[in-house]
Amino acid sequence: MKTPLRILLLEDDAHDAELIQEFLEADHFVCEITRTQTRAEFVAALEDVEIDVILADYTLPSFDGLSALMLASSARPDLPFIFVSGTLGEEVAIEALKIGATDYVVKTRLSRLVPSVQRALREADERAERKTAAKVAAGREEASIRTPLRILLLEDDAHDAELIQELLETDHFVCETTRVQTRAEFLAALKNSGIDLILADYQLPSFDGLSALKLAQSERPDLPFIFVSGTLGEEVAIEALKIGATDYILKTRLARLVPSVQRALREARERAERRMAEEISRRSEKELLDVIEAIPIMAFTSLADGSNVWANRRWVEYTGLSEQNTSGSGWRSTLHPDDVDGHVTKWQEALASGEPFESEARHRSVNGEYRWFLVRAVPLRDENGKIRKWYGTLTDIEDRKGAEQEREGLRQLEAHLAYMSRVMTMGELAASLGHEIKQPIAAAAISAEACMRWLRRDTPDVTEASEAASATVAAVTRAGGIIDRVSSLYRRGRPERESVDLNEIAREMSLLLGDTANQNAVSIRTDLDPELPMTTADCVQLQQVLMNLMLNGIEAMRDTGGELTVASKGSEDGQLLISVSDAGTGLPVNESERIFEAFFTTKAQGTGMGLSISRRIIESHGGHLWAGRNTGRGAIFQFTLLPT
Repeated sequence: MKTPLRILLLEDDAHDAELIQEFLEADHFVCEITRTQTRAEFVAALEDVEIDVILADYTLPSFDGLSALMLASSARPDLPFIFVSGTLGEEVAIEALKIGATDYVVKTRLSRLVPSVQRALREADERAERKTAAKVAAGREEASIRTPLRILLLEDDAHDAELIQELLETDHFVCETTRVQTRAEFLAALKNSGIDLILADYQLPSFDGLSALKLAQSERPDLPFIFVSGTLGEEVAIEALKIGATDYILKTRLARLVPSVQRALREARERAERRMAEEISRRSEKELLDVIEAIPIMAFTSLADGSNVWANRRWVEYTGLSEQNTSGSGWRSTLHPDDVDGHVTKWQEALASGEPFESEARHRSVNGEYRWFLVRAVPLRDENGKIRKWYGTLTDIEDRKGAEQEREGLRQLEAHLAYMSRVMTMGELAASLGHEIKQPIAAAAISAEACMRWLRRDTPDVTEASEAASATVAAVTRAGGIIDRVSSLYRRGRPERESVDLNEIAREMSLLLGDTANQNAVSIRTDLDPELPMTTADCVQLQQVLMNLMLNGIEAMRDTGGELTVASKGSEDGQLLISVSDAGTGLPVNESERIFEAFFTTKAQGTGMGLSISRRIIESHGGHLWAGRNTGRGAIFQFTLLPT
């Protein structure tokens, strides 16, 4: 559940108040609004510490937005204050922004309100975070001043040592100073883990500051080291800074000592915090890698540029590549040659976009066998959103790929069987189709001869010749349509889904099978819903289904004759329903489902594939094909498809 946005709204118009709330809630804000109209109400509402934002009209009958802004700036300067008004002129708006308003939105352009509120809340959060960070920093500074500052002081002059301590304590440091003068004393004091800071003179009777710096760098590189000397030349000072000194202070300018110590302690603390964060990160990463090592899949880690830096034991065992040989881009040597370009391109695109990576590729095992893997990787980002590393896994999907290939093989086999079924069916219809094509060709020839006779007359009759020519064209066009329908059923290739008119397919099949039906004393009747929606399907496959069902119906009435009805309508659940019903011998007893099994047939010359293929085609289109007893006698076959 979202946290409610608590709004103090200064608005006298209830309709405008509702409109403002609607705009905000339309953008998924959950609003809790306290609406006020007078100065007293506004001042009282300001005391509610739970308010997140103030929205105010500029002009009200007994109060005004500018006065409200001044009150809010005084009482609650942390709250965003946005004017939402219909009367705010440009000069007034600028003046309001100068004295503390966050933004202003004109009521005629309320589309700006949501972005303005979002920005105001975001800026308020950032200010609050900065304020909190400043308080934490101030608290740390104060704590560092109150906590004793443990100093290792290399100084042979007691007066200078006292002066240094006085300067620091004048600035509220509480000092615990260990003063040493010789190399042995300095080395012994370095062993004290409680030291916070080293201050060192450069020149002493039996020791020197540069040697002390080198010892400190060796023994305690974490400690700030500041030279405080009267003899440090510029060249020596630069050399000292190069080899690790934090700063240098001339005794003649000791006013610089306190700021230098404060800065050195702050930098030392920051370094310690970074080291701690890095150590925590290293430990966390090691724990993560230990967990990954125990997971029963291959895993890897890559840098932001994609170069591999770690792979788990299962990867090493599968590929035979050591972590060293896998590092960088060595892992690519395990990829199947056909998969390298596509896989690497996807990986580079993920690196460039920062989006999670996913790809399927074959990787070679230690014994030379290639297996399919699903490779996934996600980026790990730092607090600024910059990618630090990628973590990835490889999941074996060889069995799934094998199943997919088997399914593809079955699909191809089904497509081949469907094609062969169409060819066999068309072979059976060859004589009937030949007769159907012969009729329009003969009519075309007769019309063409008539056209020639009209033109050979002493006075050619152009009108009659034109009518005869038109009849020739119509007959040839009809023959061409029959050939097109037949050739489409012979077409072989991958199914092509497109928007299909089922009524048109029913009409085409009725024309194509009309002669076959007549030869068997069967009449074809269509009862098609003119409002039937289109469907998305492969036209040739649906032609094959309808042709199979219609031929079965004609075959069932071969001895008795009768009527074959092809109907279409919308079903109660919104699907498209096509039915083919006959008045033939009906379905075998208790075999209404078995007839859809491959190679099951009740015909002497049947293959038992037509209905099985038809059902698979309909199911592949998301539909259902079934059979039942027709009203009276015969059978009815019905199938459903989804509308487009």
